[in-house]
Amino acid sequence: MNDRASFISFGRDICADLDAADSREWLVTNGIGGFSSGTISGNLTRRYHGLLIAAFKPPLDRKLLLTKLDETVTYDGETIDLFANRWADGSVDPKGYMHIEQFYLDGTMPVWNFAFADALLEKRIWMQPGRNTTYIRYKLVRSLYPIKLKLKTLVNYRDYHGETHESLPMQVQGMDQGIKVLASEGAEPFFVRCDRGVVELRSDWYRNYSLSVEQERGFSGLEDHFFAAEFQGELQAGEALTILASTDVDENLDSENALAERRKYESDVVTQGDMSLKDAPPAIRQLLYAADQFIVQRGTKSDNGGRSIIAGYHWFSDWGRDTMISLPGLTLTTGRPEIARSILQTFARYVDKGMLPNRFPDVGEQPEYNTVDATLWYFDAIQKYYAATNDVVLLKELFPVLQEIIDWHLRGTRYHIRVDPADGLLFAGEPGVQLTWMDARVGDWVVTPRIGKPVEVNALWYHALSLMAGFADRLGESTSIYTQASQKVRSSFHRFWNEAVGYCFDVLDGPNGNDSAFRPNQLFAISLPRGDHSEPALLDTLKIKAILEACELHLLTSFGLRSLAPGDPAYIGHYVGSVQERDGAYHQGTAWGWLIGPFISAHLKAYNDVETARKFLLPLLDNLSTYGMGSISEIFDGDPPFTPRGCIAQAWSVGAVLQAWQETSKQE
Repeated sequence: MNDRASFISFGRDICADLDAADSREWLVTNGIGGFSSGTISGNLTRRYHGLLIAAFKPPLDRKLLLTKLDETVTYDGETIDLFANRWADGSVDPKGYMHIEQFYLDGTMPVWNFAFADALLEKRIWMQPGRNTTYIRYKLVRSLYPIKLKLKTLVNYRDYHGETHESLPMQVQGMDQGIKVLASEGAEPFFVRCDRGVVELRSDWYRNYSLSVEQERGFSGLEDHFFAAEFQGELQAGEALTILASTDVDENLDSENALAERRKYESDVVTQGDMSLKDAPPAIRQLLYAADQFIVQRGTKSDNGGRSIIAGYHWFSDWGRDTMISLPGLTLTTGRPEIARSILQTFARYVDKGMLPNRFPDVGEQPEYNTVDATLWYFDAIQKYYAATNDVVLLKELFPVLQEIIDWHLRGTRYHIRVDPADGLLFAGEPGVQLTWMDARVGDWVVTPRIGKPVEVNALWYHALSLMAGFADRLGESTSIYTQASQKVRSSFHRFWNEAVGYCFDVLDGPNGNDSAFRPNQLFAISLPRGDHSEPALLDTLKIKAILEACELHLLTSFGLRSLAPGDPAYIGHYVGSVQERDGAYHQGTAWGWLIGPFISAHLKAYNDVETARKFLLPLLDNLSTYGMGSISEIFDGDPPFTPRGCIAQAWSVGAVLQAWQETSKQE
């Protein structure tokens, strides 16, 4: 049973309501890019649901291996199905979710209590840190009589973005306490084993599982899975049976030790966070677990222990921009500066032509560099790390990399990223390429190209130059080039002010002139500058308050800020439909959770009203009980009721909330 306090817990009112149980998803990760995920009901609703999605080239090259276990118990002469499947005709059969008495998260571990007659059977799932291994344990908590448990083992072997339709049977071989699965010649084998009972080999395709969320997302949403084996065992009250799925044939089948190892790992995560976030409420403590789920290993030629951050689950890899924005909240706020240090060093090794990678693709080894802001966010992440640690050694190590970055930006690098000598502002962009965080692209259509001088990019450029002057001074290096460049940006920044509407242009000097669309990007001109002698504010107090008032009236939602004001003709209030429809709405009104961070920072600078700032944050904590349980969603509809969409767990959403909580706590 539950021996740790559970912030996320549901009874029959949610578990037996199919819509409610299908819409709440759980996530377990292993720290190398692999994961396990599903719904309370047990229905597969996404192509990304499965018990073992392994990362063969950490943190990427992820493949679905073990899809699900269909559980059937026999108790007192009655046979009861505990699983659920949705089929192509829309039917759900069987309806095992009707037997769920309770579902809760124990740390990150999903736990189900199935009740039938007097019997109570607990199911628990976890992964081992650093290994492509999932444990699924069934423990008979109470019963008058023993139960017989049968587990249909459904497997696959495909890229985690794909869908499988029946092909040749997989090769399934019996082995000690389980099976070895070889999908095809040349494929990596994987193993499914059980710590008790017997196994019977099978060889059959189960066809036409219906993935309802994928169908909503514009995909076919139909898939087949291979019935590889059936495990059978008998349990008395107090006994447990554990299934292990792994890419490692020698993985430990001792579930008690494995569970203790997982518990200790999660306990250490919370202990480190508690030192930084004292007296935090349960929702914030739950986010400490969530923060850890994004941190992954990314080895380099010179450092096998390098670290990175997965941008979001289920489908994102590690992105430079997302990593640098979320790093302070995920590592420094949680009391883990050593991880921040490793990430900063890892990304330094990938700097090329003065640019950080935009993302590491799922397929292929070469990173992509189509970003103007990821590199500038790197300066902010370094500054926050240095402020938290006073690590002069790392600052000195990274300083030549930062010098190179500034030099490339001053003389020009990829995608016409260059400083305009006339005003010192940073220009970026060319047709067909997306460079800012508003980066949706469908084929050749860049939805929000923002070619020119974007407002947040120039706030970041000013911030980077100001920080660089401070770094240089600390290390005894010349500061003049950075001070002069930052002063020129500040003197030219007034060009962004649009007097006619009382807020900033979103982009200056674009192909069609200045872009007056009202977007949240100008918030960074308030939140980033430190406002002291080394980095004076870019805008005066009246302009700052005017921007904040406009944001509160037109962009603020319960779960973040809209990417475009509703009054704009291009505004789209719902993120639904086909890939083209959704990407067309992605930055055209969709609300983003991570933007609550810069909004709260800006609000505190303008008003120093901690109580009000904290209230803006609280609704996002309610999101932990819906959609991606225990985490915070990527995006929300721009129109009420602001339905969560996109990734069920997003790094910069979680990082922003943790950072904002700490920021408002420090000022109490």
